[in-house]
Amino acid sequence: MASDTQHVVTENRMTRRRWFSEIGWRHVIGVLAVVYAGFPIVYIVSTALSEGGTLTGSNELFGEVSLSNFTTLGGTAFWTWMGNTLFIGGVTAVGTVLMAAAAAYAFSRFRFTGRRVGLTSLLIIQMFPQMLAFVAIFLLLITLGNVVPILGLNSKIALISVYLGGALGANTFLLYGFFNSIPKELDEAAKIDGATHAQTYWTIILRLAAPMLAVVGLLSFISTFNEFIIARIILQSESNWTLAVGLYGWVSEFLEANWGLFAAGAVIAALPVLVLFQFLQRYIVGGLTSGAVKG
Repeated sequence: MASDTQHVVTENRMTRRRWFSEIGWRHVIGVLAVVYAGFPIVYIVSTALSEGGTLTGSNELFGEVSLSNFTTLGGTAFWTWMGNTLFIGGVTAVGTVLMAAAAAYAFSRFRFTGRRVGLTSLLIIQMFPQMLAFVAIFLLLITLGNVVPILGLNSKIALISVYLGGALGANTFLLYGFFNSIPKELDEAAKIDGATHAQTYWTIILRLAAPMLAVVGLLSFISTFNEFIIARIILQSESNWTLAVGLYGWVSEFLEANWGLFAAGAVIAALPVLVLFQFLQRYIVGGLTSGAVKG
């Protein structure tokens, strides 16, 4: 009887060892990754709830809990910056999806003079660092502002135009590869049924490409939402600043840095991105896992 019990215990130990060697180590890595990624979030929330308004004062996590930093935001230009950022990010995301999808569809489905040169040019342009264009963008907007003020410096429309131009190349290539995976027989079947190219594009191709369009729109919104350097160069007045530029202004002076206010603004600024991701998640995950085309 004792030998049977010892045999069962040994078998259970072997089973646990096998489970850990095959599956368990993945859970350990997952927990470590969550802790590593979540600690900065916990720290910044603790700083936002710290009435002292300093990073050093929040070393003891949630040592004090106060909403004073959040209430103080109402007396600043934070909500104006939030509106500017949402407007610029939303228009840029929608414009990027529409422009990149149209360009990618043309390159994927049509054969025209300069097609290969155009694709190669887009690829080469993406190889150069974005920082090389800062001076050119600044000088270009100064010149355009003398002719068309809405496209000059300190204009949100000008900033959106710059963002659209910078995102067009990479997103066109991304959607170009996806459109190539959609069978051309669908276009031919639609043409036989009397559909025009525009009808095929809007009612069939874009519906099948919805998961990838959601990815492009989400990435475009996030990159625009967090972008700082170009926005700082183009937007001159405080009323036109985005969140990245405005929040930086609160901590740019070492002796006058208000980290508590900065942390409170950062926590609120993260909410639109989280909401958008949750809204698009079912399109991204569901669409990519189920597949757009069958048979």
